Amino acid sequence: MKSLGLRALLAFTLYSLVFSFYCFASVSLTLSQRQLCDLELLLNGSFAPLKGFLNQKDYDSVVKDMRLANGALWPMPIMLDVDEATVKKLATDNELLLKSPEGFVLARMHVSDAWQPNKTVEAASVYGTIDATHPGVQYLLKQTKDYYVGGDVTFVNTPEHHDFQELRRSPEQLKQYFKEHNITKIVAFQTRNPLHRAHQELTMRAAQQSGAHLLLHPVVGLTKPGDVDYFTRVRCYKKLLKYYPKDSVTLSLLPLSMRMAGPREALWHALIRQNYGATHFIVGRDHAGPGNDKNGKPFYGPYDAQELVLKHASELGIEVIPFQEVVYVPSKQAYEPVDKIPQGTETWSISGTQLRELLRNGSPIPSWFSYPDVVEELQKTYPPKQQQGFVVFFTGLSGSGKSTLAEALAIKLNELQHKPITIFDGDEVRKFLSSELGFSKEHRSLNIRRIGYVAHHVSKSGGIVLCCPIAPYEEDRQANRKLISSGASYIEVYVSTSLEECEKRDVKGLYAKARAGLIKEFTGISDPYEAPIKPEIVIDTAGISISEGVCKIITHLRQEGLLV
Repeated sequence: MKSLGLRALLAFTLYSLVFSFYCFASVSLTLSQRQLCDLELLLNGSFAPLKGFLNQKDYDSVVKDMRLANGALWPMPIMLDVDEATVKKLATDNELLLKSPEGFVLARMHVSDAWQPNKTVEAASVYGTIDATHPGVQYLLKQTKDYYVGGDVTFVNTPEHHDFQELRRSPEQLKQYFKEHNITKIVAFQTRNPLHRAHQELTMRAAQQSGAHLLLHPVVGLTKPGDVDYFTRVRCYKKLLKYYPKDSVTLSLLPLSMRMAGPREALWHALIRQNYGATHFIVGRDHAGPGNDKNGKPFYGPYDAQELVLKHASELGIEVIPFQEVVYVPSKQAYEPVDKIPQGTETWSISGTQLRELLRNGSPIPSWFSYPDVVEELQKTYPPKQQQGFVVFFTGLSGSGKSTLAEALAIKLNELQHKPITIFDGDEVRKFLSSELGFSKEHRSLNIRRIGYVAHHVSKSGGIVLCCPIAPYEEDRQANRKLISSGASYIEVYVSTSLEECEKRDVKGLYAKARAGLIKEFTGISDPYEAPIKPEIVIDTAGISISEGVCKIITHLRQEGLLV
């Protein structure tokens, strides 16, 4: 017993020394969700031949030519972005410890170089646009830090997953699984959406055409904002498996952070699936496309991705199976590829956006579109509107009546229903949530986005949130709308009371102080207020009473099905 105790003590002491060395001997970086996904796939071989984050020479070559500096095909820059302070620390220590959000060291990185990239050039080359409507461009230009560091990574600990562990296989584990089951031909299918009858038809045709076993390999890392969460999707995939012939399909999860880069991404996906042992890869219509740009035009053509992947098919090491969209033909009660349907034939289809709208509205999902148990699983995530949370976001000048409207609305809502109600008043948020922030444009934006972040989490859990900050900038309001709408209903109320009327009501004397130059950066006087472009409701409290304004909001909520 004493011997065991001594061994345990020595082991603990050794662990403590190693842990202390890792924590204090080197510069460390806590990884973002995207960086965490990239590191896991670098460590397990999914991103082979990469051995780490790209150095500057490889980065420049990939951005320009879709190849590493040694000529190997690789279309996507896998970068580790850091701030200037981290770069300065690395000037005296070229080892960087990469940590999980919980503080566990996952890998050591030998930093070979650090530089400040031209992210506009990167966006134009990789995504084919600098339009921040594109989620990949938005992330790159708005969220990525100013510096990149490159270098090989060395494994320390495996990133830990607590969900769907039986479905998470590394490239080597999946290849071993295929070997044990004597599966030699594998056709992989990439998806970030729930699968329905059209997808099942497409994948079965691809498997039959290639004489291969089907690998459903959905992404469970970061995808497009607003997508169905991966927990729900994986439950749907598991329900779908029984509709395939027995032993014809394998489900495995890929912790990839998508870039939504269309053609380049399709090529990247093919290379990744080759690393997992796939011999064939399905490239469908608008593969990894993010939708439309700010002018309503698709970022990529419907078959641009297929063309690029087929162009490089000879050096991919995996056979590409291009597929056109399949749609339902009611006259045949069957799905057919669009290129084989005679012109003028009636066809039915439902897009992912339309499906989410049907689910949010509690509308029935037709049986021709999906299987009952898949729909049932989706409906658990999208309860009827009356059970959903929502956010009413008031915006307007100081003194316009936002807080008064919000407080009166809260009282009325408490009369009509039983959901909890949270009010985020501008002054209280400044006191308790953003006390360290000033009133620069950057800090005002951060304050509003913090409100949106908290409101998103409260509302997606079924609560009602009433926000009443000034929120002077349209970009921040749109960011909140996008975030909150991914999990709940969002109603913007523009309290359009004029500046003149707000100054008359200036109980605190703020406008007078601003005009006297005693308060700088005051909205409406020395700082602009950008009026909302398309608010759901407009209320001028100089023209109607607070009760009438509340009634107008309640009427809208009822019309949207959010209240009985």
